Parts: sequence; C-alpha cells; structure tokens
Amino acid sequence: MSSQIVDTSRGVVPDGRTLNTTSVVQLAHGRADIGEPGPEALARVERSWHAARELALAGRVYGRNTGVGANRTAAVRADGDVDVDATAEGHGLRLLRSHAGAVGSPLPAREVRAMLVVRANQLLAGGAGLNPQIVLALLDAVRNGAHPVVREHGAVGTGDLAALAQTGLALLGEQPWTGGPPPPAVALDGNDALAFISSNALTLGQSALALDELRRLQNASFVVASLSLLAAGGSYEAYAEPVHRARPHPGSVTAAARMRRILGAPARPGPPSGRIQDPYGFRCVPQIHGPALDSADTLAGVLEVDLNAAAENPLISADAQGVYGALHHGSFYAAHAASALDGLRLAVLQTARLSTARLVSLVEPGITGLLPFLSEDTPASSGVMILEYAAGAALAEMTSLAQPASLGHAVLSRGVEEVASFASLAARHALRMPEHQRQVLACELVAAVRALRQRGTVPDPSLPVGRAYELAAAELEPEMADRPLSDDVDVAVGLLDRLSAL
Repeated sequence: MSSQIVDTSRGVVPDGRTLNTTSVVQLAHGRADIGEPGPEALARVERSWHAARELALAGRVYGRNTGVGANRTAAVRADGDVDVDATAEGHGLRLLRSHAGAVGSPLPAREVRAMLVVRANQLLAGGAGLNPQIVLALLDAVRNGAHPVVREHGAVGTGDLAALAQTGLALLGEQPWTGGPPPPAVALDGNDALAFISSNALTLGQSALALDELRRLQNASFVVASLSLLAAGGSYEAYAEPVHRARPHPGSVTAAARMRRILGAPARPGPPSGRIQDPYGFRCVPQIHGPALDSADTLAGVLEVDLNAAAENPLISADAQGVYGALHHGSFYAAHAASALDGLRLAVLQTARLSTARLVSLVEPGITGLLPFLSEDTPASSGVMILEYAAGAALAEMTSLAQPASLGHAVLSRGVEEVASFASLAARHALRMPEHQRQVLACELVAAVRALRQRGTVPDPSLPVGRAYELAAAELEPEMADRPLSDDVDVAVGLLDRLSAL
C-alpha cells in the first residue's frame, strides 16, 4: 500500500488516493494537522458533482430522484410537478432527517473525528457526485477540533447511514457540534443527501483506531513474554531461526525474530541447560502471535483500500473528457472489513490466552523453582494467586468480544436488503478488546517482575528486555507480603505503551 503523502508544513494532506490508518489515528487524536486537498482531488469532486446533477435530470438515479431501500421504485417528483429542484431539495432533507436515528450513547470524540477524516478523503476519490463545499466543511471541522454528536447504534455493515445522516444535519446546522467551533453551515440539496451517507466511514475510522491499539499491545506482549521467559528460566530454542525457516509463515518468522531481538538471543541457540522444553506459553509464542501479526496486516490492507475508495451507491463515474455515468452496485457492503476484523479479534484472543498460560507457569514451583504463587516465606501465603482469577475474568470478556460479528444476519427494508455484514459491530468489538487485553498483560507483567526479583535475576540493561525490567521494577511495588494487587496492575497497565516502543 502507498504511504500517506505528508507535507511537513501542512500536516496530513488528504487526496482520495493515499490516506492510511496511521494518518487517520493521528488526526483522530489531534496529533497531526490536516492540510488542504490539492487541485486535482478537488477537480475530481467537482466533475463528479456536476455529472451527478446532469444524470439526475436526464433519468432515474437511485436516491437522487427516487426513494431508497424498498422505496427505490418511487419517483421523487410526481407527474405534473414543475419545481424539480425544490422537490429534490425537500427529498434530500427528508432523507437525512429520517435516517438520522442512531441510538445509544454519544461516541467519543476520537471515533467521530476519525469518521470525518475518512469521509472527507473518500469524497476526494471523486465518485460520490457531491458538492465540493461539503468536503471542505468536513476538513474545517477536523482542523478546528469540532465534531458532531453521533450516537453508537444505527448500522449493520451496509453503510453507516444513521451516523452520517446525523453528521449531514450538523453540516446543515440542525444538529449540535462539540469540541470546537463548527464549520459554516453548508446546504445539502437532493443530489447530496444519499451521496453523503452512502459510506462505512465510521466503521473504517473505528477500525483504524482499534488496529493501532491492538498492534501496540501486540508489541508490548512480546516484551512481557520475554520477561516471563527469563523469570521461568526458559529456553531460546523455540525462537531459533532454523525452526521458522522450516515453516516460514510470515507472522511466525517475524514473531520469532522479535523475541530474539528483545532477549538478545542468537539465531541458533545452544542446547537447553535445564528442562528439555518449555510449556506452550513460552514455546508457542511465534506460532500464536504470528497469526495476530498477519491478521493485523490483512486488516491494514483492507482498510487502506476502503479509506481511499469511491464506494458510494450509485457510483458517479466522470472523467476529465466529460464521459460520465451512474453505476448502481453493492460496494457499500463491508464484508472485507468484517472478515478481517473478525480474524484479528480471534487471533488476538489466542495471544491473550497464551499470556494467562504463562501466568499459570509463573506461579508453579515445578517450573520456576520458586514458592507457590510467588509468595513470601510465610506459610500458606497467597502471593499473586488472585491475578490468575483477574486475568481469567478479563480473558472471558475478550472471548465474548471475539465472537465473529459476521455470523450476524438481518433482512431489512421489506426484504430488499436481505443480508448484512455487521462490520460495524466487528469494529466496535475490536475497539473494546484492548481494555481487557491490557488487564491480562498487566497481570502477567506484575507476576513476571516479582518472579525475577525473587530469582535475583536482572536482565542485561543493554537489551530491550533489560530496559523493560528497569522501567517496570522502578514503578512496581517490591513488597512481597500478601496485600491487594489492584494498584500494581494499574501501574502495569500504564507501562504497556512504553514497553511497546522497546
């Protein structure tokens, strides 16, 4: 995929061609400025807008001079009507008002900002047939830190109609903005309404945010696993380069190489000095984390197509030579995103299960040679016993969120729209997984640092694993006596982003 074109004087420059997930995340969090699109991108929007208006005057075009869904055969203008423009304008306003029915809690600012970025960039691809002033208004909102109030539920993976209709009404001045000064109100006519809401921009923006968080947690999980390996006196053999050359799945090869780098392990380690082989929690890191890395790359590829796609229905195809047409299609159906999101959540769940498996190993004297539950010397002390329960509870939440959203089914609009991808649900679940994954990894991190302290093992500070130990040991309480560990886990959660950068 192409990298985002960035002008350092203007920040991220949307162009309808090269936006990537990293730029969406930066803009959603306000970590980058958004620049003005170039004349070529705006010219595509202008051509598409004029072509759409000509096509709607010349014949039937879905949603422009017809109803939508099961109303697709109903003409907007009744026979004998004279004021075509006024009728079309009224139709567009009714369409926005009727579809702006999302329900549930208002979405966080970062999710709505991500949606605005994605929608503006998609429109610059030049297939929507929409007024260029709307693109500029969306970019102004992002630049000013403003976002409309958008509610959570209203999509089933065939377009974020309700969220975008609420945004459309905000652009008209009928719905509220928050977070910053709103853009000047823009009039949407009958040709603009369906063109604006025919997109999965919210789902794609949420997916980009989830992908970013899950990737960072995967990076942290390699570091935490390395600390646990040293705490358990484990072997480097499972990460040896010849093992993964013999079964070269890309993600597994990458995962093994990361473990070697973090641990300072050679490509071909010598024979183990202790047990003949480690439990799965250590031995299968490349084989279980590898699919998560591959799944993240798959999702990134899907998103970088859709972030720059002219997927509006109908597609207004217009070129610089004045050749144009309206093509009705199903590109709004987000099966690619749903499948990729489902695959990533399932793969991440497996890595979290491996973390709890390592935690089980760390409290077992037969593996570590330490006291049960990493307790102090007082007989029958419980040590970190409760961390197994806490991690198990967080893992159960992840298991629920990993259920494939694409198993969902819906028949809508009087049977005309008879299937749904539920990509929107898949994205929301992907956004919720990191909270629980952090808890799982934090429980393991607390136990690993305690075990290393009890062994008297200080990893080489010149290695990433040594720097990780220094960071964690400096902030985690060294007291071994039985006590509540909630604060320790909170501290460990706060360390994960720093560990992910090692």
